[in-house]
Amino acid sequence: MSDIQAKIQQERQEAREVCEINGDGSPVCAAAWDAVEELQAEASHQRQKETEKTSLEQYCDDNPEAAECRVYDN
Repeated sequence: MSDIQAKIQQERQEAREVCEINGDGSPVCAAAWDAVEELQAEASHQRQKETEKTSLEQYCDDNPEAAECRVYDN
């Protein structure tokens, strides 16, 4: 995850530089910020995947006594 955060920081810096050179209203500036937004969205999706439970985990949360959910200590 830190790899994508580093890429976001890099793209942010590049977007600032592009906008400073070409102006805030330029299409190039808008495209640079779009790239930043896309990376941020991907980072959000990756974080969401990490916290999602599988259907079995959800089932076991609701039905801990079910045979499929038993945990045996050796």
